[in-house]
Amino acid sequence: MRFMIMVKATQESEAGVMPDQELLTAMGNFNEELVKAGIMQAGEGLQPSAKGARVRFSGTKRTVVDGPFAETKELIAGFWIWQVRSKTEAIEWVKRCPNPFAGESEIEIRQIFDAEDFGAEFTPELREQEERLRATVAAQQK
Repeated sequence: MRFMIMVKATQESEAGVMPDQELLTAMGNFNEELVKAGIMQAGEGLQPSAKGARVRFSGTKRTVVDGPFAETKELIAGFWIWQVRSKTEAIEWVKRCPNPFAGESEIEIRQIFDAEDFGAEFTPELREQEERLRATVAAQQK
């Protein structure tokens, strides 16, 4: 099972406050544990929402809204993609994570859909396309 592990933003992360060397070292060590355990597939920190944008869809209309975005509690400061056996295992790993920020912080865990989750609507042709795209992306990352 794959999960996206999302580090929720704080007022400090949205202000562009960078982590200190102690936290960077702790996170680096945690990431190393994840890699050695064969769990971590990707992981990155995100720039503040002031450097981002949102695209809103309404039928065929697209509206671009530039950051920053007001609701800090709804924003993501970073993420991992993990391959684990269960949500319980993901929770146990998150509990071992260093606190990403001084004071209060929150990490959200969400399971990623697998092809089987889409049922019959995900036709053999669509599955083949998906596999081809994943192979292309993997080749581009080498």
